[in-house]
Order: sequence, then structure tokens, then C-alpha cells
Amino acid sequence: MDTPEAGTPSPDNEIESLTEFDASVAAGSLAGRRVQSVDLTDRSAALLATDTSGAVFLGCRMEPAAAEKVRAEGAFVFPPVPGLPFDPYRGLLYTPDALYDGLAQGGYEATPDAHAYRWFCRTRSDGDVFSSMLRALHDDAVSDALDELLVGTRVVGVMGGHATPRGSASYAAAARLGRTLARSGLTVATGGGPGAMEAANLGAYAAPHPDAMLDKACELLGTVPSFTPSVTDWAMAAFTVREQWPRGGRSVAIPTWFYGHEPPNPFAGHIAKYFANALREDGLLARSTAGVIFLPGAAGTVQEIFDSTTPNYYGSRGESSPMVLVGRDHWTRELPAWPLLRALAAGRPMESRIALVDTVEEAPEALARLSSTQGAADG
Repeated sequence: MDTPEAGTPSPDNEIESLTEFDASVAAGSLAGRRVQSVDLTDRSAALLATDTSGAVFLGCRMEPAAAEKVRAEGAFVFPPVPGLPFDPYRGLLYTPDALYDGLAQGGYEATPDAHAYRWFCRTRSDGDVFSSMLRALHDDAVSDALDELLVGTRVVGVMGGHATPRGSASYAAAARLGRTLARSGLTVATGGGPGAMEAANLGAYAAPHPDAMLDKACELLGTVPSFTPSVTDWAMAAFTVREQWPRGGRSVAIPTWFYGHEPPNPFAGHIAKYFANALREDGLLARSTAGVIFLPGAAGTVQEIFDSTTPNYYGSRGESSPMVLVGRDHWTRELPAWPLLRALAAGRPMESRIALVDTVEEAPEALARLSSTQGAADG
């Protein structure tokens, strides 16, 4: 279900669930609060009896009398937008169950994720300011929810190609990497798509389970190696793994409908899906505060390497974030990003925060070494 855990408090004046709403009413006032995408049709009595002056209601359903009363008290009411396949005011991140609702009954084309992608394809170039405003509202709400989720966590980004097939040695290695990172106490964040990204999220999901679980899961997933030709079969295989081994570890996925032909993988507990790819890319890298590991990939991964390099080069986000490139031959011969990265880093603080390793198994130790180097410098 696309709901917060019961009793989980919002860290600020935002109200994102009926539990938080009821607590605020019991405290005596809703004045100045921001109520975000909460169905209040059964809370008319509370709205009529409680001070709502200066409150903001974003996409909250209300009975007409309640809406009229809160407006009269000076509250701002942004009503739900009818006919949209997504909620532009959402207060929480997506879950796999929410994005893939209806998968078993109608296939992928019937899911909210597919509906949102089709809406995006229809409106992305139509020049309609209302559509672009709705996309911007949605993406800002997702960023806000993501920041709230990650408060106090150490996030490591794992980047890699979408084409890595299930059942391959590279996929299994990326999954073991995700498991190792999660077991070390880090929150794994990926671009949320298939391939190496799915593998890293799968590894984090497997972290609480016995080691043999991951091998069995990879074997099961290998029967559907790719999301082509059938996204439905690909996603159903993932949900079969989740059903067979429930209560997996949590990780974060940050995909985009800009690349909506690549479906989001179902192994991340929290999915921050964006319409604007540039906002998604920058947000993913900026939130990877414990560093980024770059697995072999193509143009998208190269872009992510240098998107991460630029703030490290200029120090625009403070201290440099560790960067570990995996695959010496790949990053020095096939796509020689490493020589350029090393040349840019020469003589700068980021020079001690980059590393190139041969294998995935070496990446966690390299990341820890780069992190301890910064700690020693700070001390």
C-alpha cells in the first residue's frame, strides 16, 4: 500500500497521513499546517471545529461545506486535479506495489506507472503550461518526500547500465555488491531501472536474508532476462521473488518517466520517480553522500560520472564525495573516462577521493578507504 508506516511523525509542519491529521486536531489547531494529499472526506466535523487559518491543503479531498469553511478562514485550498494518472501533490514516495497496481490482472499496460508514462508522452511537447506546471509540482513533491526519507542516513549511489541481463555473472556481482553495502549500514540508491540498477536494489533487498537466498533469487529471475519483449513477465518474476522472500531490506530507487520505456525495478522499498530527468540525475548524485560506485555502463553511466565529477572539482557541495569506478579495462580502454577523471582531479582535494578497481568485489573496500582518507584529513 502507498501509505506511511502507522504513527510515523512528519519531521516538520507537513501533514501527510490521517494519523498526523488526527494528532494535529487533537492538539487543538491546524493553523499554518501543510496538509498534503490526504483524503479528508470523513473529517468534515474536525475541519469545521478546528482552526485552519493560514493552512495549505494540497490535493486534499473535502466535502463542500468543509472546503468553504477553511477557505473562509484564510486557508489556501489546491483541489485534486481530475483525470490525472498521478498525484501532483503527493506527500510520500512511491512503492513497487503502488506503481505496479493491477499488474497481475491487466498486465503492465494497466498499471499506474504505464498510465503516467503515456500521459507524459502525450504532454511533454504540447506546450501546455498547465501540464508542465503539474509535472513540476509532482517532481518538487517527490524531492521533498525523498529528503524527508533520507534525513540522517548515509547513502551510497550505485550506477550502471540498464542492459545487464538477469542471469549473467555481471548481474549477480552487482547484486552481491548491493547486499554488501546494505549490510555495512549504508542505504543503497540507484537509478531505479533494470539491469545493474535492479541488481543493486535486489542485493539490498536480500541483505536480511541468508546468503543462499540471493543465489536462488538470481536463478529465478534469470528465467526472464530482460524487460523486452514483455515488461509484464519481467515484473511478475520480480514480484514472485518478493513473495517467496518477503520482508526484504530497504533501498531507494530514483527512476524517471523520461526513460519510461525502461520500467522501474520492484526491489527498492522507496521509489522517487520523476518526470524531469535532469532533476532526477542531479538529485540522485547529490544525495549519495557516502559516495558513488560506477559499474561498467555506456553513455548514461559516463554522463553520471562527470555529473558527479563537476561538483567535486569545484567543491560546490562541500567536501568531495568518493567515486569508485569498477572495471579497469572498461574505463581505460573501451570508454576511457578514468584518464580524464584522473587528469581533472590532479592537484585538487578530490584527487584522494577517486579510485579505479578491477572487480566489483573490490569496490566496498575502496569506498571505505576513500571515506577514511577524508576522515583523516578532516581530523
